[in-house]
Amino acid sequence: MSENQGFFTRLKQCLSRTRNNFLTGLETVFASSKIDQELYDDLEDILIMADVGMETTSYLLDRLKQTVKEKNIIDPSELKPLLAKEIKSLLSMAQDGLIDFQGVNQVHLVVGVNGVGKTTTIAKLAARFRENKRQVLLVAADTFRAAATEQLLQWGERLQIPVIHHREGADPGAVAFDGMEAAKARKADIVIVDTAGRLHTKVNLMDELKKVKRIIQQNLAGRQLQTLLVLDATTGQNAVNQVKTFHEAIGLDRIAITKLDGTAKGGIIIAIANQFKIPISLIGVGEKSEDLQDFNPATFAEALFE
Repeated sequence: MSENQGFFTRLKQCLSRTRNNFLTGLETVFASSKIDQELYDDLEDILIMADVGMETTSYLLDRLKQTVKEKNIIDPSELKPLLAKEIKSLLSMAQDGLIDFQGVNQVHLVVGVNGVGKTTTIAKLAARFRENKRQVLLVAADTFRAAATEQLLQWGERLQIPVIHHREGADPGAVAFDGMEAAKARKADIVIVDTAGRLHTKVNLMDELKKVKRIIQQNLAGRQLQTLLVLDATTGQNAVNQVKTFHEAIGLDRIAITKLDGTAKGGIIIAIANQFKIPISLIGVGEKSEDLQDFNPATFAEALFE
């Protein structure tokens, strides 16, 4: 079994709860005798239950209705492949942002609320860069929790990657500055900056994050900055609010979605792709390093509908 086939198998397994609920409902709806408003209402319920969200559900239903009218479709069973095609098309809008793990001169600012798996995602990112022989530097700008710095130091030791850090309670901006200075001195190919988990509703904490990003931008020295938001798939529609707030506050370049193996509502990816068009770069389907993979819309759609 190839690596891609192995990941596809794991992706199907982790989407099993979403797929089982989703497909069972679809099969019932598409077994109807005719295409009518009742069918569309039932389909709306199924999509919303999968956390596709009201806005995206309305969009998908409008697209289906338009196609049904244009092609004069009368058999409900023909709607399933049409829906799969529309979802794949939506997901493709968020595709053009895969991380170049063979590249250099990159700075990745990793943000998100508490408990989404930021530090673990950072470690997995670092490991993938290391596999490609890149010189990586980690920056522990989460000075709010001593445990966060300790966790990153442990990962650094395990992966043999240096970690720039200050004492607990230090200014995160100062840590970010020292990290960028160290990157220049050490000629690091890749810099990954950890930040404190913060509620997206806390204005002062978001202002602090803006300051960290500003300091990094002022000290890039030719590097390209990418801001990566880590989301927990199990939080459902709350993840949509997080994307909105973080994007408005600091601007997002990419999204990583973790813990897909722990949710029955994987449709949240579809909602985020449609509403924000921000590239979804990575999805996490487990604890192992290889369980964080590049997001592929076609593979995801196939795993959802198979």
